[in-house]
Amino acid sequence: MATLGYLRVSTDRQSLDQQRDALEAAGVEKFFEDKMSGKVDDRPGLLAMLDYARDGDTVVVVALDRLGRSLGSMIQTIDQMQAAGITLKSLRENVDFSTITGTLIAQIFSALAEYERKLTNERAAAARTAAAARGQHTGRPRALTPEQVKTAQLMRNSGVTISEISKAVGASRATIYRVLDTTKTPA
Repeated sequence: MATLGYLRVSTDRQSLDQQRDALEAAGVEKFFEDKMSGKVDDRPGLLAMLDYARDGDTVVVVALDRLGRSLGSMIQTIDQMQAAGITLKSLRENVDFSTITGTLIAQIFSALAEYERKLTNERAAAARTAAAARGQHTGRPRALTPEQVKTAQLMRNSGVTISEISKAVGASRATIYRVLDTTKTPA
């Protein structure tokens, strides 16, 4: 069972020395580091550490905010470690996620993340409802413009094949079938 350390600073101009000193004093044997913003989810050092760490290993950080800039990102990383059986310790917050207090904090973080997800979903639903009330299209952009739909209808009414219409308007055959089925023009 290894004791691993994760260090992160936001820019190349910042030094990892202070974090490295604190982690060495905490008994860290192997270090993984990133010099990039915590907003970036694809951090090579963090990904390498998560790939390297095994069930029973302990990851030590100077502070929880080193794991991610947002609460959601931090919680996602913590959840991933816990699911893999990796213990997390944070020096600044003096939290050891293998203890009962650490477990409580992890559960609180998870509840906060779920709350944040639900708030985001509620806001998105309210925005969609408001847009629909104003007659605006919500969701994925339409595959064809109204002019292309009209062209497809006219071509089909003139006896042109679906394949030819598809090539003419630059859409898949499935899209043409779907558009023609939903617009049903009188013959």
